Amino acid sequence: MISEFASVDPEASIASSVEIGPWTLVGPGVVIGEGTKIQSHCNIKGPTVIGSNNTIHSFCSVGDDPQDKKFSENCQESRLEIGDGNTIREYCSINRGTALGGGVTKVGSDNWIMSYCHIAHDCFIGSHCILANNSTLGGHVQINDYVVLGGFTGVHQFCRLGESSFSAISTIIVKDVPPFVMVSGNTARARSINKVGMRRRGFDQETIECVKNCYRIMYRRSLTTNSALKELEKGVATNPAVAKIHRFVLESARGIVR
Repeated sequence: MISEFASVDPEASIASSVEIGPWTLVGPGVVIGEGTKIQSHCNIKGPTVIGSNNTIHSFCSVGDDPQDKKFSENCQESRLEIGDGNTIREYCSINRGTALGGGVTKVGSDNWIMSYCHIAHDCFIGSHCILANNSTLGGHVQINDYVVLGGFTGVHQFCRLGESSFSAISTIIVKDVPPFVMVSGNTARARSINKVGMRRRGFDQETIECVKNCYRIMYRRSLTTNSALKELEKGVATNPAVAKIHRFVLESARGIVR
């Protein structure tokens, strides 16, 4: 299952059912789980753990050194962890972590990462996310489950994107995006809630209406963030989605997209 033209270091741990295409380089400290397929001309550098049933297409760079001038390979713990069932298309790059971010970059499971995407050091990507072509994440970005990034979206370092949030094409995000919110523009502004995404996940109409009301509080009543938080707090006990929005905004260090 490994091409005779591939180069796999003896210190790499490769499951028996893994497929590796020609001209792909797999370095020491790489662990690859059952059923994963790596196409031709990829560079996989460790320490990197790749789970089961992933597909990594040609010309990807996975687990290379962080693009951080402070990084020193000889004196910092640095690794990459990728879950199961991800599709990573051509020319994507995913870097390992740095000491400032706990030394690890993490990608969850069942994500669809399209061509030319970049996931920088110390990023955290949840599960069931879609990153359309050329999406670029700065260091320390946190993306929670079911997030969709439109093509050419750029996310500034240390930003957080709440679950089921959505960015339109060519959006530039420099602040946190609360759960279920749709954003667009340069720089990003809130436009609506991700109603379609919520319905696809099976949220009932009552929950969708609660999230709509949260959006009105945050974006339609000209309230300060502190005043909006006080209003949101009234609905925390009645609906889990409201509680998620309230907690996300309360914990935001950068402030939220307005």
